[in-house]
Amino acid sequence: MSTILLVEDNELNRDMLSRRLQRKGYTVTVAVDGEEAVAKASADSPALILMDMNIPLIDGWEATKRIKAAEETGQIPIIALTAHAMAGDREKALDVGCDEYETKPVEFVRLLEKIEQFLGPRQS
Repeated sequence: MSTILLVEDNELNRDMLSRRLQRKGYTVTVAVDGEEAVAKASADSPALILMDMNIPLIDGWEATKRIKAAEETGQIPIIALTAHAMAGDREKALDVGCDEYETKPVEFVRLLEKIEQFLGPRQS
């Protein structure tokens, strides 16, 4: 079973995404800030990270840079989750190391398709 690290400081978003991903067969671990995200990426070696870009302590931009710079976590795919939908935001996310980008509010079917691009399809 693939493990997804969900980095999200909003409890409602975290709960909704966690439950929906678990129903799709994924194991979900969570981090509520950038420092915890970097630590859990290293300790848990998730198959994929869903990174909210606007989180406390270390924002998602910096947390992504740190995760991608570390030898033991640099290969983990990261999908940026952000309410920033302005021109250039997708490119900014990709520039800091995110492998994909999804705007909030999250369209779950579209997000699931992006996850499956990296991890393969799951049984529902």
